[in-house]
Amino acid sequence: MSQVSETARPTPEALALVTLQMQHPLTRRWLPDAERVPLLAEQHESDLELATSLEIARMRAAHFGFGHVQPEDYLDRWTAVKGGLYALLSIRFEGLDRDNPFVNLSGLWRPWTPADLPALARAAQTVYGAFRPKYLRLFSAEPIDAFAGLGRDRRFLAAPISDLAAVTTQLPPELTLRPTADASDLGQAEAAYAAVDAQHPAHAGQASVLDAEDLSNTIAEGGMFDVLVSGEWAGYAGARKSTELGLHAYEVQELLLAPAYRGRGYGPHLTTLLARALPQPERVLLGTVHADNRGARNAALRAGRLDVGGWAQLPV
Repeated sequence: MSQVSETARPTPEALALVTLQMQHPLTRRWLPDAERVPLLAEQHESDLELATSLEIARMRAAHFGFGHVQPEDYLDRWTAVKGGLYALLSIRFEGLDRDNPFVNLSGLWRPWTPADLPALARAAQTVYGAFRPKYLRLFSAEPIDAFAGLGRDRRFLAAPISDLAAVTTQLPPELTLRPTADASDLGQAEAAYAAVDAQHPAHAGQASVLDAEDLSNTIAEGGMFDVLVSGEWAGYAGARKSTELGLHAYEVQELLLAPAYRGRGYGPHLTTLLARALPQPERVLLGTVHADNRGARNAALRAGRLDVGGWAQLPV
């Protein structure tokens, strides 16, 4: 397995054009390609920085503390996979947990096909085998389980905010939003997640409550709201501006109902209320939901968000 020379490393724009080809056709109606490519290129600029910055590599090495690898081993690698296919590979860690390493497919010279999967798995193992990665994570706009042998991961659920806000379904009059003022109810949110985790152990690996820093930042941006039922705190609904998938988006930070308010059909209405509360309806509301988290995924779909693809896991 040979690594492409330094001069052959692609530009962010070249990677962005390939990433654009791999996006769901629906999303290409939401923002013109000419506007989307620069946003995707910004993302790939960060990927390529991880391929060259020894300073960042040393910081990662100090954080994860693997004694048998060198700092330069943390660099992203532009790698020759097979004839005509080159890939930008990156070592990552689920939840920044050193015991859960995986390889991310961060960029490609052309879109991958099922015939490429064995060679991609070998490339990931060859480049980052010292970390003992569990899988290679790659993006596809195809439906869940479209490819045999790939494990499930998070899916992107998205729709234009203007469409979500225009839903004509009757909203429960007792269900409202109020701008969140502080973190005083974060403990209740944490307890709500803990209750779901206790009832459904797999949930802990599929979703987690936002932390105090994320809550504070979302409040500061004006995108966090308390969910109220008859004036009583019942959960959170919030989102922050982002350019995920190369779209001008609000990325969902939290859509949460406390246990006492579940089972009343409120879930899908949170998306409608949030869409109406966010100040820039020309953006897309976008969030990730694990493919196995059927409750959250079904609520998002019922609210009008669309599954526009997601990550899958290729064992290595």
